[in-house]
Amino acid sequence: MTEEPTPQTPAAEEPIKQRKNGLYPAVSEELAENMRSDWADTELRDLAPIAQAPDTARRRAALSARFPGERLVIPAGNLRTRSNDTEYAFRASTEYAYLTGDQTQDGVLVLEPAAGGGHDATLYLLPRSNRANGEFWLDGQGELWVGRRHSLAEAEQLLGIPAEDVRDLPDLLRGAAGPVRAVRGHDAGIEEALRDKVTAERDEELRVFISEQRLVKDAFEVGELQKAVDATVRGFEDVVKVLDKAEATSERYIEGTFFLRARVDGNDIGYGSICAAGPHATTLHWVRNDGPVRSGELLLLDAGVETHTLYTADVTRTLPINGTYDDLQRKIYDAVYEAQEAGIAAVRPGAKFRDFHDAAQRVLAEKLVEWGIVEGPVERVLELGLQRRWTLHGTGHMLGLDVHDCAVARTEAYVNGALEPGMVLTVEPGLYFQADDLSVPEEYRGIGVRIEDDILVTEDGNRNLSAALPRTASDVEAWMARVKG
Repeated sequence: MTEEPTPQTPAAEEPIKQRKNGLYPAVSEELAENMRSDWADTELRDLAPIAQAPDTARRRAALSARFPGERLVIPAGNLRTRSNDTEYAFRASTEYAYLTGDQTQDGVLVLEPAAGGGHDATLYLLPRSNRANGEFWLDGQGELWVGRRHSLAEAEQLLGIPAEDVRDLPDLLRGAAGPVRAVRGHDAGIEEALRDKVTAERDEELRVFISEQRLVKDAFEVGELQKAVDATVRGFEDVVKVLDKAEATSERYIEGTFFLRARVDGNDIGYGSICAAGPHATTLHWVRNDGPVRSGELLLLDAGVETHTLYTADVTRTLPINGTYDDLQRKIYDAVYEAQEAGIAAVRPGAKFRDFHDAAQRVLAEKLVEWGIVEGPVERVLELGLQRRWTLHGTGHMLGLDVHDCAVARTEAYVNGALEPGMVLTVEPGLYFQADDLSVPEEYRGIGVRIEDDILVTEDGNRNLSAALPRTASDVEAWMARVKG
């Protein structure tokens, strides 16, 4: 990575901050003038709107109807420093992406109450880098350093929303009158400008409403989730093809292999990949991925590709590293599969969200009693939650722009609510026998199994978006043999 040059004298009214320890102590007037001239016009004209523009417009209309007469401020967020002058890859806030389809850092959506009712939407964005003062080549975020960004006119064409310069927004907000709500936690500058105009309670109501808006997916969102799942299936196939290389190295080879698929077919991974081999499979969120991969043990791979529009899959398979389950591994795997089947069967319109969890947990409790690991009867085990020592987590969650989507929705609308067509959720039961768990027979210790699929609630039941990835033990073995060739 190269270092940015350092100007001494700016070429226009706004100085570019000088970089300490830069190799160039000054910019001559001749160089500054040279850099200002002889650049082609690169403005993009007659751009087609993004595919989700009609959907984002409907989402903004619903938000407008919920908060009449109030100014609503939804920031995308800013770059975050990883180390010194390097930043983490930017990911726009979920609320902003959902309502605009845009992913621009520093962007802010403002819904301004209109005189005749409703709201006027404006996107406040950074315009293209300034060429008059040398920003485009002297600033660390200038276009010659990080790439061209859309002009405000281009953004308007793409997103279907009027666009203005975001650098003017703090002063506008400070001078604004009337009630205001904002989504917090993404842009400290915007929050400071609104400091005396908002309350935490009112802002949380805005955030909760947007979260609940996202519970039911529209057709565009379902299509994006299917793309994410399809790419994830290809990523799992990639991993199976290189298990021999992972055995020669570590879980990192698996992590890197799946990451390559995510970057080629999508935007990124939707969350830290869990590439848990052997006893690591009993750690729910094992993302260190630095352990050995050994023949005869199991690999629990929990991973998801995020699409270019930021929708993520979330799929888990527990694979025999050598291609064949041994008898005990198969027994445990079959129990989890049976629990998942019961859970998926409970997913249908009108069912309680909790129903699929309860159905899966009952099967797992029955197996634990049958194997003599916990004392029955099953009703007692479920009433006291005794199975949780080995099942640990809930059986699923909503899925969408966030891997754990709609997380701040009200409890009565989410886990105590009912399923509706268009909802997408995971069904992911598991059994985990810790390596140091003296309550189970020694041969169980260090075995962890989870099976997870992404399920769309339909008008008459459900559809498994990840059905292309085999689930039964026999089908998994046959699939692995076929993929390995």
